[in-house]
Amino acid sequence: MNPLDQAADQFSSFPPLQFIPYPPPPNPNPNPNPNPSPNNASNTAIQNPNLASTNLLSFTVPKKRRRGRPQRKATSFLLPPIPNITLNGNNGPISSSISSSTTSVLASSFGPNVQNTNLLTQRVSDTTDEIIVINKESTAEALIALSAGFPADSLTEEEIDARVVPVIGGIEQVNYILIRNHIIAKWRENVSNWVTKEMFVDAIPKHFHVLLDSTYNYLVSHGYINFGVAPAIKEKVPAEPTKPSVIVIGAGLAGLAAARQLMRFGFKVTVLEGRKRAGGRVYTKKMEGGNRVCAAADLGGSVLTGTLGNPLGIVARQLGSSLHKVRDKCPLYSLDGKPVDPDMDMKVETAFNRLLDKASRLRQLMGEVSVDVSLGAALETFRQVYGDAVNDEEMNLFNWHLANLEYANAGLLSKLSLAFWDQDDPYDMGGDHCFLPGGNGRLVQALAENVTILYEKTIHTIRYGSDGVQVIAGSQVFEGDMALCTVPLGVLKCGSIKFIPELPQRKLDGIKRLGFGLLNKVAMLFPHVFWGTDLDTFGHLSDDPSRRGEFFLFYSYATVAGGPLLIALVAGEAAHKFESMPPTDAVTRVLQILKGVYEPQGINVPEPIQTVCTRWGGDPFSLGSYSNVAVGASGDDYDILAESVGDGRLFFAGEATTRRYPASMHGAFLSGLREAANMAHYVNARTLRKKVDRSPSKNAHSCASLLADLFREPDLEFGSFSVIFDRKNADPKSTAILKVTFSEPRKKSHDGSKPDQQHSKKLLFQQLQSHFNHQQQLHVYTLLSRQQVLELREVRGGDEMRLNYLCERWGVKLVGRKGLGPTADSVIASIKAERGNRKPASTALALKSGTSKLKTGILKRKMVRKAKIVRSSNGSTAPANSNVVNGKVPGETRTAEETRTTDQMLLDTLGSGQNQGEMLKK
Repeated sequence: MNPLDQAADQFSSFPPLQFIPYPPPPNPNPNPNPNPSPNNASNTAIQNPNLASTNLLSFTVPKKRRRGRPQRKATSFLLPPIPNITLNGNNGPISSSISSSTTSVLASSFGPNVQNTNLLTQRVSDTTDEIIVINKESTAEALIALSAGFPADSLTEEEIDARVVPVIGGIEQVNYILIRNHIIAKWRENVSNWVTKEMFVDAIPKHFHVLLDSTYNYLVSHGYINFGVAPAIKEKVPAEPTKPSVIVIGAGLAGLAAARQLMRFGFKVTVLEGRKRAGGRVYTKKMEGGNRVCAAADLGGSVLTGTLGNPLGIVARQLGSSLHKVRDKCPLYSLDGKPVDPDMDMKVETAFNRLLDKASRLRQLMGEVSVDVSLGAALETFRQVYGDAVNDEEMNLFNWHLANLEYANAGLLSKLSLAFWDQDDPYDMGGDHCFLPGGNGRLVQALAENVTILYEKTIHTIRYGSDGVQVIAGSQVFEGDMALCTVPLGVLKCGSIKFIPELPQRKLDGIKRLGFGLLNKVAMLFPHVFWGTDLDTFGHLSDDPSRRGEFFLFYSYATVAGGPLLIALVAGEAAHKFESMPPTDAVTRVLQILKGVYEPQGINVPEPIQTVCTRWGGDPFSLGSYSNVAVGASGDDYDILAESVGDGRLFFAGEATTRRYPASMHGAFLSGLREAANMAHYVNARTLRKKVDRSPSKNAHSCASLLADLFREPDLEFGSFSVIFDRKNADPKSTAILKVTFSEPRKKSHDGSKPDQQHSKKLLFQQLQSHFNHQQQLHVYTLLSRQQVLELREVRGGDEMRLNYLCERWGVKLVGRKGLGPTADSVIASIKAERGNRKPASTALALKSGTSKLKTGILKRKMVRKAKIVRSSNGSTAPANSNVVNGKVPGETRTAEETRTTDQMLLDTLGSGQNQGEMLKK
């Protein structure tokens, strides 16, 4: 029997989302991770007495470093409470007198720092009629929206760019967020139904229906609701296309998600796939032998991570499939096959996690220098200094955890960026790691249904221009209005596809900087389950560091694959060597390990009926497994890869184009939905003959692509404000671009500010500085004259007063980076040209965005100066402004000697081991 053909009704329904409130665990130590993470919330609560005194809500978030082995302890994701809202008797908005319930929800919406309830009541008393009150439990709705990727009390940059509300902040934004969260929660109640706008008309007063239209249209067009394979959703695909033709290159999850969404929008879609099958790096193979023994083996993407908000979990739910939680039990076995002592296991795991925390602290102290240092060098340095692993078995255990980390990132630790290797952790969706019974091929099969896919079409050229695109496969030419390229990063890196014209240098550099790693598997179908069905994973140690990732982890699929299936993983350096290992040798080695573990227990290990060894590195349609942040790269590079080119003709999707969810199946799927929305946006703009602000300019550098680069070296900074301008133009009326950054909480300023000087825009500032904007930086912009900038800098009272001065006195509206419009293009171009003619003041790399700003101080300045001096073995030093580390450009493979030199640099940076420990304790 083929497990892929099993009827949907054989699986129980997908369990509903559950959010369990409980007090946060105490955490007296500052979180060393410079990336603003959801787990920093507990630390924030301690720093903020107001927040600490509230009853915070929490749910578990598995860290990326735990992809292979489940966490022993749940990590809390904390959310400030949003009280229930109850309707008044007429089922409409509350009237003249403001209620305590509304005051509470406004306080929550405007952030946890609102201290003066009387002031808040005073501020909103005259706008009570503008507050929408929805008869739903708002905390649960906020948490559901959070799991879908939305902050519970603020806007995403995507929403700002889409101009879902005319003004950032204020009552209308609060209403939008309440409606948004309510619609998402309604969709999640039954994902097999099509959620219509009419479902919410009765709950929303008529004079807010324009806002309801904006909210609903945004969620539908961007694929946050009404997506997937349910019959009610498939019925919405028009019988005949009414919009231009689109060519999708690649039938992986990104390509299939985009194709289905574009078809529903009315586009004519053709998918070109180089393989003989759909799915790309998601591949479920049917394995079978005699006596009707068979199983479905996931040879590519296998684990659904973070299932609380995972869109693939929703697709599985639409198919009627239950998800099997990967159980926490994961015993480890030594070289001799004996189980590792649990106390020793816990000791080494605790030490390993402590080293990761110290590495996070180190990158804070090192500042910009950490961009060119690998995670592996930092961990090895700390291990040697602190001596966390002392005997051989503990060292083998430590190496097992390193292999697990390399598996999670599909990359060698010596190539992973110390600064940004875990930059996506703050966006983990939360929930269990799960297997889909019957394999993920069921998802692929459902998504590919009724999609026009042409197989065995190997693309070698893509032409794009103002008139459309041409995609060339062999001697065939496919023409379309637009094209979506979803090929893996490995294919882009090798240059097997020629782009005419060539891709912008910015994109080529991003492709080069990002890492693309390797993971391989050995799938074995046995006559029976000899290893038991009480666990889903178990591990095996190695005494050779270079082979630490060789069959280090086993996945048992016996409970979900339809047969006795066992899969051994090969990660890190061993995954590359595995590519050239004869399959018979690989299987022999795996069987030796299994016999060493089970035969001493009196259990006979039979010969497998069928085996399959993957070779993802040698596959010409992937050339690797999934992306990671290599030394010299950052999360920005994912955004760069996602940028469209050719004035909205050529688009890019795939797991390597999403900085929030890279290296994951759901990341690929979501990127497809994202680009479907972008492509529809461009077509609508062209139809209306309007200039699209976000499209690249003729010199291939648009506002969207250049602004972040220019603001890495602002001409002026004060508080949360930074400014760039053309230094050659001394006219005080010349235009400057102002950026406001909302990120980590800042100390309150007491420079003349008194309680009676409170202003309405303080609520706006507190909203944007709220809990969820601590997790991810938000940048908004405006255009001012240089004279206004200088005047703004002199405003006393800190950032809140400056924001009030900007918005109240001048009536300035802050917009997303892509909303500055064509006026900013010439300003950006002149600044770019002027900076190009400047003499370089320093060639040291600026710390890329994605890491929260570090506090300036004597310690940091000393650390950076000291770390810039790289001592070589002959006593010479590398220049402080050099981008080269130990004679190697960032990202190159380092020899053992070079790694020791890098370790020495880290030691020199922090001084002796004793001093290092003292400093990190401080």
